[in-house]
Amino acid sequence: MDLCHVPATQEKGWYLALMAPNVKGPNYAWLDPSRLYCHPQVPSTRWWWHPWEGWGGLHLYGGAGAPSRAHGCWHRGCGHPAPLFPPQGLQDCVADLLQPFQGDPIDMVAGIDAMGFILGSAAAAVLQKGFLAMRKAGHLCVQTAAQPYTDYSGREKVMEVRTDAISPGLRILLVDQWIETGGTMRAAIQLVERLGGVVAGRVHPWVQWGCHPHTPWWLFPLCVPTGVAAICIEDSEGGRWIQERYKCSHCVPPRLQPRFNHHQLGWN
Repeated sequence: MDLCHVPATQEKGWYLALMAPNVKGPNYAWLDPSRLYCHPQVPSTRWWWHPWEGWGGLHLYGGAGAPSRAHGCWHRGCGHPAPLFPPQGLQDCVADLLQPFQGDPIDMVAGIDAMGFILGSAAAAVLQKGFLAMRKAGHLCVQTAAQPYTDYSGREKVMEVRTDAISPGLRILLVDQWIETGGTMRAAIQLVERLGGVVAGRVHPWVQWGCHPHTPWWLFPLCVPTGVAAICIEDSEGGRWIQERYKCSHCVPPRLQPRFNHHQLGWN
């Protein structure tokens, strides 16, 4: 799809056609999803999460001004809608990723080095939450916790996170660009949980809601955690492990999932 094109009918995942295939061989990932972030600005009426109003039209007025509690819009003291001119592909991608977490309490968004920084920071900005960078080892000059893992290419790596940002019970939305083998995301989950943070689970109610097994049922709503978000979660052993245990969000329509599982691009 041409980068300047916006389809008249924008079904979920329409922007996936903007992704670029690998033209450099097996030493690289099989595609480049980041091309969809380059989509230019066009007027939009898509739905976004608003921290006070819930899900609804989020409007920008000249890109300036503080949010207005009284009117739920993003230009200072104004209750009237104004045109929204964000990058359309990136905007719609983030909106689709956040939709399943509507109503879930989120304390912080964590993005995985490196491409998860883009989607993660965009999601954090929309939610007006803090952003935590999950780094590859050797970059942070502060006290860190580390977790070894094997990435999608089979290379052994180490992930690090600062130890002063995650407190016990902190509800974290983990974001990466793509989950292929699941090794990278699983390492991030292990780091968050080791430090006492909460990532959504679905096996038992006390795990799903981040509660102790003996927590009274009437307190469960106070323990609702968040989860995992990526443009695509492939049907790999690691991808299934994550989806079976955690609340997940992705952007791929069911008809396209088999193609992505087999590393094929196609839109018809």
